[in-house]
Amino acid sequence: MSVTNGKFVWYELMTSDAAAATAFYRDTIGWETRDSGMPGVSYTLLAAGGRDVGGLMTLPEHVVAAGGRPGWIGYVAVPDVDRTAARAKELGGTVHRAPTDIPGVGRFAVIADPHGAVLCPMTPAGEPRSPLQPMGGPGSAVWRELLAGELDGAFGFYSGLFGWTKAEAMDMGPMGTYQLFAVDGETWGAMMTKPPAVPGPFWQYYFAVDAIDAAAGRVTAGGGQILNGPMEVPGGMYVVQCSDPQGAPFALVGPRG
Repeated sequence: MSVTNGKFVWYELMTSDAAAATAFYRDTIGWETRDSGMPGVSYTLLAAGGRDVGGLMTLPEHVVAAGGRPGWIGYVAVPDVDRTAARAKELGGTVHRAPTDIPGVGRFAVIADPHGAVLCPMTPAGEPRSPLQPMGGPGSAVWRELLAGELDGAFGFYSGLFGWTKAEAMDMGPMGTYQLFAVDGETWGAMMTKPPAVPGPFWQYYFAVDAIDAAAGRVTAGGGQILNGPMEVPGGMYVVQCSDPQGAPFALVGPRG
């Protein structure tokens, strides 16, 4: 089994204005940006400390026509994406895009869990570009959070699909349980039943910054919105949950001061 199995290896923004989004995230998070050079595709790579973290591109017209809106999507490494897509259907999920090859990059599919949250399982060609550590320095994706349609059902789906296991569970009072999940014994993120005010289930990704208040200021200065925070989380760090100028939700985590 691949050492990357079940781990997030890429983060991709599908947006309505790629040029504006590139400028916003470059200024807000400090990512280095460059064109991927893929023939016939306009795809911008996002890097931190010289290492690629993710990419962004304009929403395809057929996705917009189907009601798609700007948002981030995570890629999870699997040994055999065709088998994973078939297993997702067996577990009650939906395959929105059948397994497809990206020359020189890998083979991926677009799936949704039984409640509608979307992910991309992927069998990378060679070593994935993204760091495989669950935490990292500024610009890295350091937390992955599912606001699920229903926690127990969602956890069963992802456990059956990727082999994720339960880590610590936090009692959030009226908000329910915040269930952390682990990959090969390392905690990579968490799930909880979404609050009623959240329109639909989705994955939210947290990117590291040097100083949370300064970064929050850059979000609003760049035309984004702060939806929640800054609020303290375990470990003495602070998070803000945001939306970018095109409406895609994302989050930042970093120290205060």
